Amino acid sequence: MMKKLIYIGLILCAFGIIPAKAQKSPKATWIWYPGDYEVWLSNKMQNRRTDRGAFLPVLWKMDSHYVLVEFHKDFDVPAAEEVKINVEGTYNVKIDGQAFVGYPKSITVPAGHHKISLKVYNQGNVPSIYLKGKTIVSDDTWQATFEDKEWIDASGKVSDRSDTKYLYAGSWNFDESSSLPSKFKLPTTPQSAVKTEKGAHSFFLDFGKETFGFIKLHGLKGNGKLHIYYGESREEAMSPEHCETLDELNIDEPQKRDSVMELSKAFRYVNVVFDSGVSMDDVSMLYEYSPLQEHGAFKCNDGELNKIYDISKYTLHLATREFFIDGIKRDRWVWSGDAYQSYLMNYYSFFDSPTVSRTMLALRGKDPVTSHINTIMDYTFYWFLGIYDYYQYTGDKTFIKQFYPRMQSLMEYCLSRRNKDGMMEGLSGDWVFIDWADGLSKKGEVSFEQMLFCRSLETMSLCAKLDNDAAGAAKYSALAIDLKAKIFKYYWNDQKHALVHSRVNGAQTANVTRYSNMFGIFFNYFTEQQKQDVKKNVLLNDKIQKITTPYMRFYELEALCAMGEQPYVLKQIKDYWGGMLNLGATSFWEEYNPAKTGADIYAMYGRPFGKSLCHAWGASPIYLLGKYYLGVKPTSAGYKTWSAEPNLGGLKWMEGTVPMPDGDVKLSCTTTQIKIKGDSGTGTLRFKSKTMPVCKEGAVIAKGKGVYEVQIQKGKDFTIDYTAI
Repeated sequence: MMKKLIYIGLILCAFGIIPAKAQKSPKATWIWYPGDYEVWLSNKMQNRRTDRGAFLPVLWKMDSHYVLVEFHKDFDVPAAEEVKINVEGTYNVKIDGQAFVGYPKSITVPAGHHKISLKVYNQGNVPSIYLKGKTIVSDDTWQATFEDKEWIDASGKVSDRSDTKYLYAGSWNFDESSSLPSKFKLPTTPQSAVKTEKGAHSFFLDFGKETFGFIKLHGLKGNGKLHIYYGESREEAMSPEHCETLDELNIDEPQKRDSVMELSKAFRYVNVVFDSGVSMDDVSMLYEYSPLQEHGAFKCNDGELNKIYDISKYTLHLATREFFIDGIKRDRWVWSGDAYQSYLMNYYSFFDSPTVSRTMLALRGKDPVTSHINTIMDYTFYWFLGIYDYYQYTGDKTFIKQFYPRMQSLMEYCLSRRNKDGMMEGLSGDWVFIDWADGLSKKGEVSFEQMLFCRSLETMSLCAKLDNDAAGAAKYSALAIDLKAKIFKYYWNDQKHALVHSRVNGAQTANVTRYSNMFGIFFNYFTEQQKQDVKKNVLLNDKIQKITTPYMRFYELEALCAMGEQPYVLKQIKDYWGGMLNLGATSFWEEYNPAKTGADIYAMYGRPFGKSLCHAWGASPIYLLGKYYLGVKPTSAGYKTWSAEPNLGGLKWMEGTVPMPDGDVKLSCTTTQIKIKGDSGTGTLRFKSKTMPVCKEGAVIAKGKGVYEVQIQKGKDFTIDYTAI
């Protein structure tokens, strides 16, 4: 009898007469036109910069959000339901084309199939909506248009079903009606100084390490002037004439009260100086932070390297705000070159994909394209490289399909600026940056720019395939193949065994620099012989101009790791980043030159404290240790397949975690044993051993020349006994 009842129940479930199990209510969230909130928020954030109290806006064109947006979605409503409505802007609401009177805060939707539509106007903030009913909710399955009179269906193809263009709405994590997108702020928490020196009319505070937030004055009272001088170093905070950031206040407070500064600042030291008519009880801060979760980890037998890793992660966290920014003291802007490195470091630490996509959308801005990103040619190409890596690490096809048209228009801008030989060179209004380096020529056709351009075209071909644009994929692939051939035809010099730096008036220059040569290695553009030649004649050649910024040391050391030079790179990391630690660094810097001493270590751009002492591009050991020592990387999009090639590089042991979209890879390695577990995907462990390895959990496959592989199944612990070479 029981079996019969179960059978009848299964039939009723199958026909929908009774539910198989209770269905969760759909989740409501605030939505907007895709990319608009990111543009608006980045404008708001980047225009908070001040230079010694004066407003200092960005150096490039700023776009704006669409001020009039329509949202709609079709619903099958099983029973009449009330839908509550929250909107940022002036709006109308329609059901099946029939508008409600006024600005309703809720509507009743009858049972049946219905189209819900809202049209929203907002000049100051981003037009956004939040709807919540039993089945009708706002989420990223809604469609949005700014009324550009062309329908785009889910495949991205133009259709004649309507005269309006729709894209799927954008959203983030504003999941409560009260969480207005326009009111977003990063969280804060109170913190006190570790040391305070109190004078008759001053407080000098040391917060123990580089930090970021709002200074809070306690028990402020009196009448007169008050100055706050901020410093990443003690010397900077003690220099009213030259500190990069400051606050100047006119105090008129008859009664004691607490006061929090309007703008957040970067500092370790704070020097508060006030007139005799002013008094206060204490000074503290509100630490402002991005609420990131810890995922990646690294630890080894070398205490200094562990400290370098920890401070690298702290540096990246400080420079991760609403977006990935360059540094927290000076610019606090979204620079594409800086952000690109942050993406890579993020994949091996926090794996916060929304911050990556949010930053890429903010950088891209809106059509039409009238200049390079940040006005810098190489920064436009880094944007494309960021798209390529984003897909490899996250597997997010939706993002690619949604924003492929913006990739196309930016690439068409680049293609329109090629010279007669199909090469990129700086035109009027372009900034060819490459790196901060004395005497580095930017004239003519720089080989480094062609390298980045070629990879950008390869990215476009990949994204075209994902968007089912066969013609585009073929076009971009052909352009990349042609450009790659030209790179070796125009720049490779057999006598120098390397790519030369540039061509001027169609002729090779004699100079060889590290930039294009190191990128050619990890782009895998060189033959094996060319790689060896470049390693010997460029990367390990002290006669080639050295790199002094962590920005390009990142790529130089990556190229050497890709060539198996982990022991050498380990020493370089300890010398270079360890050198900053020896000078008291609590976060890593924009530039470090071991030859500089005294107060000169803080100088840059002709200013005594111009250098940023917390710069995102200084955190590259996170990426190097995760990808080239733990050795974990995706081999297909989103870690569907992945590989691990641990390389101790002279360490006795190491252990760590590399995050994936759905779980982690946990790995530990000594000179005699490897332990590994992957939570998702299919992994391949590849390693070298002097003796035949032993693994009880899986087969060991010999690949020749002391190389072995073990296939790592999802969710299973593997232990391999071996003898390190």
